[in-house]
Amino acid sequence: MAHNWRDIRRKLSPEQEEETRQYVKSVVEAVSLNQLREARSLTQANLARVLGVNQGSVSKMEKRTDMYVSTLRSFIQAMGGQLQIRAVFPEGEVEIEQFKNVADPFAESKQDAA
Repeated sequence: MAHNWRDIRRKLSPEQEEETRQYVKSVVEAVSLNQLREARSLTQANLARVLGVNQGSVSKMEKRTDMYVSTLRSFIQAMGGQLQIRAVFPEGEVEIEQFKNVADPFAESKQDAA
């Protein structure tokens, strides 16, 4: 038998409701690079053109678990976003600024393609 979500939610305590909301928010906020690219309706080939690299390079970037901050920033910027690096503590968040002016590793590739 199917249940209506509103009926289920009525049975939750305010604490359970907040816990559920936080869980959903964390799941939505935590995505892989390929999921983010797909959510932005971009193909690897589209993104490769913007970055000035081949599609295989984009595929490799999406599979990496470790990369330069500048590479990640370029990837995010190519999708129309802005990379922000934050440290999260129980008392609050702070943005780490030292990565804002790191050289773009794809700058030469982009200039050569132009």
